[in-house]
Amino acid sequence: MPGRIISRAEYDALIGMEVGSSDWIMIDQFRIDGFAEVTLDRQYIHVDPEAAQRSLFGGTIAHGFLTLSLLSAMAQQVLPTIEGSTAGINFGFDSLRFISPVRCGRRLRGRFVLKDVKERAAGVVQSNIGVTVEIEGEAKPALVAEWLTLAYF
Repeated sequence: MPGRIISRAEYDALIGMEVGSSDWIMIDQFRIDGFAEVTLDRQYIHVDPEAAQRSLFGGTIAHGFLTLSLLSAMAQQVLPTIEGSTAGINFGFDSLRFISPVRCGRRLRGRFVLKDVKERAAGVVQSNIGVTVEIEGEAKPALVAEWLTLAYF
C-alpha cells in the first residue's frame, strides 16, 4: 500500500481495519547516539554501554521519543493517501504509552489501524490512527498510541 492513492470512500471503508504493518527498523547504537545528539538527551542508559550494562536494562536502550519519531517513516510505508489531498500533517495524540524498553540491537515495526475519520472543517479530514510499535521477538510492544492526523484538500 505504500504510496497508494485511494478515494475518500475507499479510505472510509478502512475504518476499523488494520491497514498494514511497516518494514522492520533496526535500533542500533549509532541510531541511538545520533538521536541523543540531536535532542541533547545523553542519559547514560542510552549512550554509555558500559554503565548501562549495570542498569536494570542490562544494556543501552532507545529513547522513547526515538521510537515515537519513527512513526512517520513507518506510516509512509503503510498508510494510503486520500485522492485530492494537498497536505497531511500531524495533529497530535489522543493517547500515547511507552510499554516496553527497546534494547539496542532490536528491530521495530509499526502496525496501523484506521479507527475513525471525520470532517474537521471544509477541506480538512481528521484521521484517528491506532498504532502499535512491535519489538521483534517480544510479546509486549514498545508503544501504543492513538495518533491524529489532518489531510487538507
